[in-house]
Amino acid sequence: MSNLSAVSLYASTLSPPSSRPMSPAIQGSRGTTISEPVFDAYPGRGIPDSVFEKPGEPVHEIIQAFIPNVSVYASEDTEVLIKKKGFRNGLWELLRPFGEKIQGNITVRDSHGISRVYEDFAIRFTKLGENIRHSGPSTSDPQQTLINTDPNDAQESAERDKIALAQIENVVDRHLSFAERSIPRLPSPSVEALQQGLDRDSASPYYSLYLRRLLSGMSITPHETFAHPVACVIAISSRNSAPIEELRKLYSESYQGSRMLPNWVDNDYLRYYVLVHDEENDDITRSMGLFEQMKRHLGLHCHLLRLRCSKSAETDDDSIPLPCSDWMAAAEELARIHKSENGEDFEDPTQYIFESDATAIRTFVREMVTQSIVPTMERHISIWNDQVASRRRGIAGRFMNLSRKWTGFGNTSKSSSSGSLNSRDHYDHLGYYRADSAEAIIRKLADFAFMLRDWKLAHSTYELLRSDFSESKAWKYHAATNEMAAVSLLIAPPNSTFKARADSIDQMLESAFYSYNTRCSAPLGAIRCLLLSLELLRAKGGAYVDDASKWGLRLLEARILGPVGDALLKERLCICYLSKVGVGSWGWGTRHRKAAVWSILAAQAWDQQGKYLPAQRCLSECHKIYGNLPHNKGIAQFRTAEEYMHSLRLEVLKKLDLHDADGSDLEREGSTPFIDVESQEFSNLPLKRASTVSRTGMLETAPLRGENTID
Repeated sequence: MSNLSAVSLYASTLSPPSSRPMSPAIQGSRGTTISEPVFDAYPGRGIPDSVFEKPGEPVHEIIQAFIPNVSVYASEDTEVLIKKKGFRNGLWELLRPFGEKIQGNITVRDSHGISRVYEDFAIRFTKLGENIRHSGPSTSDPQQTLINTDPNDAQESAERDKIALAQIENVVDRHLSFAERSIPRLPSPSVEALQQGLDRDSASPYYSLYLRRLLSGMSITPHETFAHPVACVIAISSRNSAPIEELRKLYSESYQGSRMLPNWVDNDYLRYYVLVHDEENDDITRSMGLFEQMKRHLGLHCHLLRLRCSKSAETDDDSIPLPCSDWMAAAEELARIHKSENGEDFEDPTQYIFESDATAIRTFVREMVTQSIVPTMERHISIWNDQVASRRRGIAGRFMNLSRKWTGFGNTSKSSSSGSLNSRDHYDHLGYYRADSAEAIIRKLADFAFMLRDWKLAHSTYELLRSDFSESKAWKYHAATNEMAAVSLLIAPPNSTFKARADSIDQMLESAFYSYNTRCSAPLGAIRCLLLSLELLRAKGGAYVDDASKWGLRLLEARILGPVGDALLKERLCICYLSKVGVGSWGWGTRHRKAAVWSILAAQAWDQQGKYLPAQRCLSECHKIYGNLPHNKGIAQFRTAEEYMHSLRLEVLKKLDLHDADGSDLEREGSTPFIDVESQEFSNLPLKRASTVSRTGMLETAPLRGENTID
């Protein structure tokens, strides 16, 4: 890439190899002693709180992926004002980075009224009406009902998933290629900078990027409501000649006009009205009067946002750089990279904003979240839990559920055009559940609880829907519900028997993966399901590490990953096995040999793609693993394995030019490490107490006698 300004496109992964790790792990020494058994029991601890709060850690990325979505719908005069500030995509582009990091702590109450404070609470700004995936027929017409779904929809959805997956792979591949080109090609470069192996404390920048792009690609779909808008920012500027009429027009278009969402999306989301005041050209007194008029007509969900209309430059005294969004879709980032490669007049994508504008936007976002969005979500959770979900719980709820399914009695859904249609018939005819159906409301209740981090309520609510979707053969609903039931159970503090907990998680993941991959041909959902489970199981530690590796291997066997994802997952399996903590001075229960094997397989996968930097680090990690084992036996007798490792290391080092004039570095680093084998010298083990039975004689046994035998 000739233009140095494009370097900022790779800022999330671009750094010296020695300062950015490749993969995280939970470290532990071989001498660590734990109270639980190692091999079969499931330790009773949950995921450490530090993992949730550590930026870049995969568990933290998972929490940040499922957050409230806030749509943005601005008038034309507002968009013109914002574009003058240098933001081509208007108000949405200006607000997006501020939603990912909200200033101060956010207090959220759970279903029991207990308040919890979060420092990393965030929201995601989106464009209203974009990124919608229709299921079945077009549903923008509220009069359209009882239409059979198109049999080609599943195939089209699978093709969209494959395209999205290819875009994710392409983005990560571009970052890896840029890192390869950035390696200094000096006559005698330092070998130590690339011989550090896989860092076990922090997340790999490339794996984190892959995970973020996978999770940021969630579309507005019927089977889950995470991408459905929780609120909508309706904005006008102080230049508007008829502000109140314009606000009512925008509201009408979002509710039943051209911007109306499909009827499987609840359109009764919060509307938050914003008046954008131009500090440089408009009268603040007039804007204050207009703002008071807005509150009288539209309620208290209003805000006056004061911005400067001129464009900020890097040389301005009070300008600050606007951070790039970490959660942009893969297609958007790929378009930026293509533009930087093809355009001769490409400019640095870093944007600047006045510090006063940044302060005003931070205040606006925090006020909207604390005073409007969070209280509204808490109120909806309370109402839906009391009026809808509570009817499904308990013995009476189960009886009513059976009656509703088999006789139609007790069906309260308003979505059926005929009162005799039950839930299963309704799904069979439409191919989705309407937003006002009981199933859709309960699913939204569970998603709201998950976004507000009420894990127990979320899991118990997902459990209510699993059997309903299975009986209705709504397989994508069934897959998504099982996936989130397993994820919420893994995040929630442990409160059940460990073995039963693990068995239920396995059952949920098996159902979710089979429905995603086989029944629905949705590879993106299948990959997301198993990657989330792998990271959460790994973070719990103990015997859960083996379960995490099992599901990672299952994902590899499915062969739905691309080459980049395949190599990254093999690297993650190495880290999973390394995070298994052993017991005693011999480290019983560790998985170091398995970790070394997966490190070699990851190096081989990177080498085949021409990515020699991560291949070298995987080989270095293998060297460290075998060097730290307590035994001294190597693989001298395994000539084939020795020659393969030696040749692979020589090839990688040669491609990286990691040798000096006489080749001493190449020879030293290319030496094959000792690899542990199963044989042991029992003379080194502690002496055992001699048996009381003579080694030369045999035990004498009395003849067997019946109970009635008389001596």
